[in-house]
Amino acid sequence: MNNSAGGHQRYPTESCILLPPKINSDGLLREFGDKDYKWLDYASPRLQLIIVLIFVLTQGFHYVLKHLGLPIMTSQIIAGVLLSEAVLPKQWLGIFMSEDTVQLLGTLGEFGYTVFVFLSGVKMDISMVIRGGAKACYLAVISTLAPMIYAMSSIVMFSHHQKELTSIFYISPLFYMTSFPVIHCLLIELKILNSELGRLAHSTAIIADFLAFICIIGVSVVLGTIQGIPRYVVIPELGTILCFIFTVAIVLRPAMLLIVKLTPDGRQANQTCIYAIVVVFLISLRLIPEGLNKFSLMVIYVLGLAVPHGPPLGSALVEKFECMATGLFVPIFVTTCSMRLQRLTLDFRNEMVKEYAVIASMTLLVKFLSCLGPLLYKKMHKPDAFSLALILSAKGIIELAVYTFMSDGKVVSPEVYHAGLVFVTFSASIVPVLVRKLYDPPRKYAGYQIRKIMDAKIDAELQIVTCIHIPNNVTSVINMLNISYPTTETPLAVNVLHLVKLSGVAAPVSLSHQKRSKSQSGYWYSENVILSFKKFEGNHWGAVTLNAFTAICPPELMHDDICTLALDKLASLIVLPFHRTWYIDGTLESEDHTIRNLNLRVLEKAPCSVGILIDHGNIRRPIHSDAPAESYSNVAMLFFGGNDDREALTLAKRMARNKKVRLTVEQFIAKSDKGEVDWEKILDSEVLRDAKSNTTLKIHRLQDSKNGVNFQRLESWGICLLQKI
Repeated sequence: MNNSAGGHQRYPTESCILLPPKINSDGLLREFGDKDYKWLDYASPRLQLIIVLIFVLTQGFHYVLKHLGLPIMTSQIIAGVLLSEAVLPKQWLGIFMSEDTVQLLGTLGEFGYTVFVFLSGVKMDISMVIRGGAKACYLAVISTLAPMIYAMSSIVMFSHHQKELTSIFYISPLFYMTSFPVIHCLLIELKILNSELGRLAHSTAIIADFLAFICIIGVSVVLGTIQGIPRYVVIPELGTILCFIFTVAIVLRPAMLLIVKLTPDGRQANQTCIYAIVVVFLISLRLIPEGLNKFSLMVIYVLGLAVPHGPPLGSALVEKFECMATGLFVPIFVTTCSMRLQRLTLDFRNEMVKEYAVIASMTLLVKFLSCLGPLLYKKMHKPDAFSLALILSAKGIIELAVYTFMSDGKVVSPEVYHAGLVFVTFSASIVPVLVRKLYDPPRKYAGYQIRKIMDAKIDAELQIVTCIHIPNNVTSVINMLNISYPTTETPLAVNVLHLVKLSGVAAPVSLSHQKRSKSQSGYWYSENVILSFKKFEGNHWGAVTLNAFTAICPPELMHDDICTLALDKLASLIVLPFHRTWYIDGTLESEDHTIRNLNLRVLEKAPCSVGILIDHGNIRRPIHSDAPAESYSNVAMLFFGGNDDREALTLAKRMARNKKVRLTVEQFIAKSDKGEVDWEKILDSEVLRDAKSNTTLKIHRLQDSKNGVNFQRLESWGICLLQKI
């Protein structure tokens, strides 16, 4: 029929709709008894089967590939390829990939990716753009501008047609941009988020991501000019973007900061406020102007940036939604991206594919060299410089998502999408493997002689690093330090490290409370801990020097902060709380396997002696320095021999100088010991002989005849028990 208004001819279309739709089935078992019933004719079983296949294939491949150092994203892409048209037989493809299943999977995946982008913005500290440091700033600028200039000049030089020029201009930012969410995920995968290299990469990625944001807007304006779009169309679009950012900055951001300000320190944000932010997030894509549609994901990212990172608001949002997004929806999204593959081999006969491969590869090489050059010029250790350049050149889920959306929008051809998928997969797979080979975080301990309490002079200041997890640790540690006899003749330098689990913040935070004021971010985390130790320092004025620190990082990386602080302070002893706690009546209160694993990692990598403080509930009561004269602390030292026991005995002798401490050393001797003398026994005898000169110290020798006692095993333990009468 003819349309009189526009003169355009329209043709009728026919569609077949089955009503009611087949959604929920009667179960798989019915198929064995009913020939007319097909279990996979229903939408819900098909969707569930596809999701199960995605996770089974992903975890199966990752179980093998993780031993090669490949990330889980590689396994997700391989799983998608196996479920794609390029591999799956057509008869199976017709069963699994019905139109409604594809649409629902795509919706789930896109929603998950949207949540991932939003949470990435929530966790990002935008102030790092300003205070990222000179090295991070110039590295971000050089590593963005140099490859961008090369990419733009190459595109203009190689592209011979208007269509090719426009298409490759659209995807050109993917060649030179450094995406913060990709770098953050990579650093977590490599477990170097709070290392020196990881912190520099993190700061650089934040600044480079901000520059990429500006570049994408600039490329959009250039594309509008190339395509001949009038200025009265391009300028309003650009103005709409700037107005949206301005609105977020002057309305949403201050409102959320007000919520944070009204929330008492240490309390959770009001649930109504949290769900209000969620509502704004969910409806934002339907309320934004039409001019922002092609920047929809950028809009979501900006909304995430408006949320103040960290507690109480940012942490609450991350804790509620990150597990769902990264554990369920993002793996589905990555897999469905590679399920779009139509063939396994690249078509290099296609001119666009050739141009894309050359420009993308050369731009990535220029980006790598532009990162590497300044680092080598600044005399950075070569393996570290190569590792940082590789990290900043990595590609990941952000680039994969942009390729996918452009392919779905017919901006790029399936052949170019195939090349982009290979490009992202290769980068995401090879970078973690190479970085693990090049970068060795424990290298900073190489050549460092482990410091011991025995090596410190008895009258010298003893440097101690003590770790605090929960409030109960404070009293236990202070009581132990009280008994350690801090005086002006035998001073203690106590470095208190409050360990806080990272939540709602992308970058790990290390705070030195000697350099920061209460008004600055992160103080309230450790305020009560600092006040308790300040009081302890005041009770021992001139005998105790206190330094307070807070480390906010993932639990699996806390050991690096502890060992780094011990290394920087030249500490002789690290005091760690035990992973079990007891009530005062001796019954078990709690057991934390995370703390246990942390203690094991510290024992493995510590640059000094390590003591595990076991609190059975009876040393949580404060021991005051002004206690009555008749009040004593009994200290029992169980001496089995060996290097650890000699360390423990050296600390016990320091305690014995306190007139309110009664020290008893119980020396255990195996009955099977026939008097053989070796170097270890000579050292043990020398330490014990020196201890006998102390009149307040008693030494008992016990010979055990029980065959069940394994003294070979017990020799590796040094035990110092504290008990208050």
